[in-house]
Amino acid sequence: MSSTPTVLLTGASGVIGTALLPELSDCHVIALVHHAPVLGADELLVGDLTASRFGLDPAAYRALARRVDAVVHCAAITDFSSGPDATHALNEAGTRQIVQLVADADAVLYHLSTAFVARTELTRSSLGREAGEAGARPEDYLDSKRAGEQVVRSSGVPAVIIRPSVVIGDSRTGEISAFQGMHGILAALLRGGLPLIPLPAASPVDFIPQDVVATTIAALVRSGRREGEVWVTAGEQALATARVLELVSEAAGELGLDMTVPRTVGQEMVDRLIRPVFIANLHPRARRRFDDMLAMTALFAGARPFPNSLGQPGLPPYLDTAAVESALRASVLHLAQARQMGRRFAEQVPV
Repeated sequence: MSSTPTVLLTGASGVIGTALLPELSDCHVIALVHHAPVLGADELLVGDLTASRFGLDPAAYRALARRVDAVVHCAAITDFSSGPDATHALNEAGTRQIVQLVADADAVLYHLSTAFVARTELTRSSLGREAGEAGARPEDYLDSKRAGEQVVRSSGVPAVIIRPSVVIGDSRTGEISAFQGMHGILAALLRGGLPLIPLPAASPVDFIPQDVVATTIAALVRSGRREGEVWVTAGEQALATARVLELVSEAAGELGLDMTVPRTVGQEMVDRLIRPVFIANLHPRARRRFDDMLAMTALFAGARPFPNSLGQPGLPPYLDTAAVESALRASVLHLAQARQMGRRFAEQVPV
């Protein structure tokens, strides 16, 4: 790879892509976009990730392949409610187009997957539990990401598979280009809208700041690594559910919010007692929100810690407990500021 490698980046407008662009300032970055504008890339290339040759004419595609040294593939559908067809169309079929370019360019692929491919047995469908009225189906997303990984492995191209856990905002500022599912739960906690959390108190909640994921990917590109799996997680330092709730409650106090810490309960109790007795009588919209939360939290209930590659030679240091807690606090405060929640930020609104 040359001293100023040319990197094709997909998903440049997403959470990881926007955090990654500044980290690739020593590269020439071509952002493959469908329609959304992207700031910070050296070039924009309009194309369709799911189309043959990205929809480019043969000459333009060959010219692209001659230039590209590495491909960082971050584009993916991460919405659990998008359905299997749309999810597989991008996360699996789109990856097939990417590996074809990598092969044609004789390049290296850095493929962004998810640590949760290791927890497919924890989805409610795998456990034989009713989905209720949930629109969220983590199993569709996880199936598509597993299939995408298999496309990469079977292609024979030089590739590094990168598996982050739940991505939150910047570790210092909490800033993020788009709020994610965990932010929705944090907002509900701050508003006192969750009387219970369907997770045992000791279940680890693994999240990782976006800047840590970005610096990891940039380090891999810079080093020219060509194979292996890299887990970007909190690992053994993941906070227990009870500690997450305690930290959010402390932040709520700083904000002047009267947050009641919800009760933590196992999903067995939810299925046996709470859902049929209490949740069944809620408004349909509230039932669906609860069932969506149940589907998402199933991936954490009683789970073992993820592997963690941070701290290995050439990679950013692993996060200790204090760093994980600080990152969570930053994300909570940024969310509160963006949503104008609490006296601390409401007082800053001009009259």
